[in-house]
Amino acid sequence: MLDSPPRQSADPISPAAPRRRTTLRAAGLLLSLGILLLICTASIAIGAKSVPFGDVWHGLFHDAGTGNDVIVVDVRLPRTVLGLLVGTALGLAGAVMQALTRNPLAEPGLLGVNAGASAAVVSAISFLNVTSITGYVWFAFLGAAVVSTLVYVLGGSRSATPVRLALAGTAATAALYGYVNAVQLLDSAALDRLRFWTVGSLASANMSTVDKVWPFIAAGVALALLIARPLNAMEMGDETARALGARLTRTRVLAMVSVTLLCGAATAACGPIVFIGLMVPHLVRAVTGPDLRWILPYAAVLSPVLLLGADVVGRVIASPSEIQVGIVTALIGGPVFIQLVRRKRMAQL
Repeated sequence: MLDSPPRQSADPISPAAPRRRTTLRAAGLLLSLGILLLICTASIAIGAKSVPFGDVWHGLFHDAGTGNDVIVVDVRLPRTVLGLLVGTALGLAGAVMQALTRNPLAEPGLLGVNAGASAAVVSAISFLNVTSITGYVWFAFLGAAVVSTLVYVLGGSRSATPVRLALAGTAATAALYGYVNAVQLLDSAALDRLRFWTVGSLASANMSTVDKVWPFIAAGVALALLIARPLNAMEMGDETARALGARLTRTRVLAMVSVTLLCGAATAACGPIVFIGLMVPHLVRAVTGPDLRWILPYAAVLSPVLLLGADVVGRVIASPSEIQVGIVTALIGGPVFIQLVRRKRMAQL
């Protein structure tokens, strides 16, 4: 009897493997969209005042101007839409910054971008008497752009390390928030207008604010998605990126414009909210791997899940009052940041 031919071992890099990974990632993204839909529903249905779900449905589709309809349509719906936009902006900004700087600790709040936007808005309110969200947005853009450039230069520009960037961002943030607090103490009118805004809040959201900021966030999202492929190449080093045809200066400029648009609009709308852009990209990488073409869409979907979830928690645990969403995200993000720093490979950066 002839021996049967030896069985061929499975090829670990067979053509079916990439297709399988793509299918799993696409399924995960669809699941994430489903979770986001549930969180949006919870944000509209749950609040300090109990509203029956039937009344929530009636208010959304048959607004008759009743008390519950006003709560749903004029208060909770704009709050949810703004949280969706701001969460998407902060998550994408964090993912882009981490790729651009090759720094796993990069995040708009940690690198001073939000602080720069906040300082510019506070200055506009106190010294120039700017009162409209449109004015806030332009000053927030200016502050975010100046401080992000300053931190990048202080951190060593192209030779920057994660630790140096984090230290430069921490120093800039401390100085700028000291300035913000000083202005508020010296200007009681500014303090009254900014006491909730400076801790990060969705409480004053309305559709006028949404109308003002969504074009800027949409432009920032489009830019971020456009540069996903060259950012992938840049994460492997400048020389490798050049060999792969990436245009480094163009990509860096577009990335900074995207981050400025996203952070400026988000901060102008609801104040500085930290750690969203740090936590979500790290969680996403565990599912998608290092490919930014998947990290960015996942971050755009899951970041508002975290932000809106934190907002709902803040409304429920302090009912009939509420805890501002910026405080809730800081309480969640602080331990996550400490854990990231304590990891062995982080200590070696």
